[in-house]
Amino acid sequence: MSSTISRRRLRAIIGGSIGNLVEWYDWYAYSAFTIYFSASFFPGDNRTLQLLNTAAIFAVGFLMRPLGGYVFGFIGDRFGRKKSMTLSVLLMSLGSLIIACSPTYNQIGVIAPIVLLIARLLQGLSVGGEYGVSATYLSEMATPDRRGFYSSFQYVTLIGGQLIALGIQLLLQKLLLSEEDLFMWGWRIPFFIGAVLAVVALYLRQHLDETRAFKQQELLQEKKGSLQLLIQHPKEILTVIGLTLGGTLAFYTYSTYMQKFLVNTVGLVNADATLITFLALLIFAGLQPIFGLLSDKIGRKPLLLAFGALGTLFTVPLLNALQHVEDKWQAFWLILLALIIVSGYTSINAIVKAELFPAKIRALGVGLPYALTVAVFGGSAEYIALWFKDIGHENYFYWYITICIACSLFVYLGMQDTMRRSQLNNEPNG
Repeated sequence: MSSTISRRRLRAIIGGSIGNLVEWYDWYAYSAFTIYFSASFFPGDNRTLQLLNTAAIFAVGFLMRPLGGYVFGFIGDRFGRKKSMTLSVLLMSLGSLIIACSPTYNQIGVIAPIVLLIARLLQGLSVGGEYGVSATYLSEMATPDRRGFYSSFQYVTLIGGQLIALGIQLLLQKLLLSEEDLFMWGWRIPFFIGAVLAVVALYLRQHLDETRAFKQQELLQEKKGSLQLLIQHPKEILTVIGLTLGGTLAFYTYSTYMQKFLVNTVGLVNADATLITFLALLIFAGLQPIFGLLSDKIGRKPLLLAFGALGTLFTVPLLNALQHVEDKWQAFWLILLALIIVSGYTSINAIVKAELFPAKIRALGVGLPYALTVAVFGGSAEYIALWFKDIGHENYFYWYITICIACSLFVYLGMQDTMRRSQLNNEPNG
């Protein structure tokens, strides 16, 4: 019996994680290839302004995430985690297909960026729901002594999606296409790949088992997944917002924005910036289960405190040093150091949030306040960074990150360790 349960859990964790990887690949492909397609939708001579316009659409896509957090959180709590995750990946693939087929500004004028915006709104809706439901699913499938480890795979696959996007970019840059081809039409390739990969994710998610925690709620026939229930947990909602604030801003700075920073500020060529980002994120992904296991041994709070303290102290020095590097490998080591610090947040933030809420409201409780916070701070990170650069005060952005991390640090100091008082302890696992 125990071996059957183990196989069931392992299949669920792998299936859920791979589906998450495909969905996040679609989301990150936009950011990775912005440097190539920005001129196709926003013509002009000012490269920073082109990147600023595409970053604005990237940020607007984040504004749909709270709606996605609500819609898919509601579906996940009311109708099942599996059904919600399956619907979200379908919506993401549609957005990728639209971008892949979208005409350029030279072909249809101002309608082109409007089509791009619509595609990003669909993807924002999808990814907004993905986080809360997949965090809920992975935490409920995990054994009590390995919840940090299992839930860390959410960020392994989240980063993995970006690595695949960057890997495809490196392949196209180094082996398959010229720089001119990438600017002209090659940027469409990753979006076609994303649409095809969604079929794989759909298959995997259709064959997942539902969690026992959700099935228990079905038997109890209690009211589930409503805003009325959610607002009965104000402390938990504020905790999610507070612990997410600094972490999401730091994560999107060093993962999503960093490639453009290396090109636009440091002055590296596109291929070197892609390679450095790829290698740093590859190591970063491998660190997540290690930090997750560590949290299972010593608790969640020490890791959050480490991120908060080190992020507050070293963000400005790190980014100042990075801005003035002359060697690409110096840039690599600085970025890797920053990502190690951020791992104190990324590896365990999903399980911390899941441990705050009971099963009947968990997907919505994790997803909605998280999505609201990411929409405001994570989604705007790239736009704010480029705006500060455009007005000649790029270092202001470094202090902005520091202040946000410091705010989260105060939350970490005041919160209890969720591992000790986990709501998951009162529910069946698997």
